Amino acid sequence: MSIQRIGLSTVGALALGAVVAVFVSSGTILSLLTQAIIYAVFATGVGLLLRQNGMVSFGHALFFGFSGYAVGILLQLRLMPAEAAIALTLVGMVLAAFLMGLVIVRVPGVAFGMLTLAVGQMFFLTASRSRGLTGGADGMNVDWPSTLFGVSTAQLLKPSSMFLICWSTLIVVLLLLALLLRSRFGSITEAVRDNEERARFIGIRTLLPRAAVYALSAGVAGVAGLLSALNTGFVSPENLHWSVSGVALMMVVVGGSKALWGPALGAVVYFLAKDVLGEHATHWMAIFGIALISVIVFSPTGIAGALERLIKGKKALPAAQPAGAH
Repeated sequence: MSIQRIGLSTVGALALGAVVAVFVSSGTILSLLTQAIIYAVFATGVGLLLRQNGMVSFGHALFFGFSGYAVGILLQLRLMPAEAAIALTLVGMVLAAFLMGLVIVRVPGVAFGMLTLAVGQMFFLTASRSRGLTGGADGMNVDWPSTLFGVSTAQLLKPSSMFLICWSTLIVVLLLLALLLRSRFGSITEAVRDNEERARFIGIRTLLPRAAVYALSAGVAGVAGLLSALNTGFVSPENLHWSVSGVALMMVVVGGSKALWGPALGAVVYFLAKDVLGEHATHWMAIFGIALISVIVFSPTGIAGALERLIKGKKALPAAQPAGAH
């Protein structure tokens, strides 16, 4: 996709979000969509790691939950304005993830997934037991100020405003990632993912790009965690639990990690299925599990891959007809 098409797609997506915010009057529906979009950002971070590094993380909930806790603690201590707390949280978390990545991306395959699971659960237990700092198992409220980035917090927390903020964040994240992965960085990380040994032979230092992708995916997950903390005003140890990472991985599998926007699509499908099936079936996860298995068997590239094949097939059909007629 050319840069011009990426720009047009971005403008169109932002316009679509504005239309939804204006014409959907139900606060319940907007809240559901907002939650889906927050998890779409989170799933995008998890999918980025799988797409560019070929690695599956069971511990990315660490970054999702930690960002909310970090901002909440900084706001409680009143050490700095909320805007500075948000920036410090994201920058500090990305740097910490990069240093962590320098160690754990050396571990291959299943061992990497188990290591991320162990690290994530360690922080989950720490947050659950640190009652004086994090509120323990009861969680903690995030005391947002009356204004944030010059806008009234009450205005930001309206369902339509919150949906627009989350939707715009998702589109900007996808745009920035698309531009980054079109650069030399994207080519290097794909070469390392496909054949790390051959990449070393041609002079690429493979450790730094892989750690950078891990840090970048952690940063995207952290953005989702901040949006969740803003949306709910609350963070608990459950945000750090491995099951949250598992849900994000299901979204990535359903949507497909080959397309950059696939995990986001998977998140929306998951929440729609949860809402629709949950009204009619107690064990809705069993039904969703069957759908997940079907996607894995019949479309390993997910719904996004199936849609791309369908679009390419429709484009190829008109081009093939004149040749057949001739």
